[in-house]
Amino acid sequence: MIPLRDVIPSRTTPVVTVGLIAVNAAVFLYEQSLPAPDLDAFVMTFGLVPLHFSPGAVLTSMFLHGGWLHVLGNCLYLWIFGDNVEDRVGHGRFLGFYLACGATAAGVQVWMTPESAVPMVGASGAIAGVMGAYFVLFPHSRILTLLPIFFFIQIVEVPALVFLGFWFLIQLLSGMGSLGVETSADVGGVAFWAHVAGFAAGGIGIFIARRPERQRPAWWDRA
Repeated sequence: MIPLRDVIPSRTTPVVTVGLIAVNAAVFLYEQSLPAPDLDAFVMTFGLVPLHFSPGAVLTSMFLHGGWLHVLGNCLYLWIFGDNVEDRVGHGRFLGFYLACGATAAGVQVWMTPESAVPMVGASGAIAGVMGAYFVLFPHSRILTLLPIFFFIQIVEVPALVFLGFWFLIQLLSGMGSLGVETSADVGGVAFWAHVAGFAAGGIGIFIARRPERQRPAWWDRA
């Protein structure tokens, strides 16, 4: 399922969401400008390698990506789900919330795969946290979704509860399937436990991060 947009209008300008997308895009374009040996060295230096854990790499790894689909997918999900969460928590809190979710996701992935020498890169853990927050804050929202069915493509509105719940279930099952694999962070090129941990951190952390004065229901959230 490929999300296209949600139905909730943002009441404030999502400056942090846009800024994070811009930084991710700029860093990725810089990566693309590097020759292959320099790119490998760059990723090994600023990516998060569980076997050689570095606290600084927890932050820098969130802004690196492994390919066009990786960065475009992450930016799409951040754009769709980030603006409304930022609207509810405020700009400064949202940035802190985003980074905290990313750090939690990275920490759990390192804990699950401590012997892996493969660098972890990507904003997926932080964005999973944003998705977890959206799951809690806007369960009655709807996500306009591109849904391939065999040779046909349908565009349907999927309840956020279903879309995000299904996404989380896939990550959880994939993570469980990677248990016992020596370098599970390498399986499929995806750090599934980072997604699971980020989503859970966002769903729990949003109760602390959200601003009470912004909790009034809107037209899309009334029973």
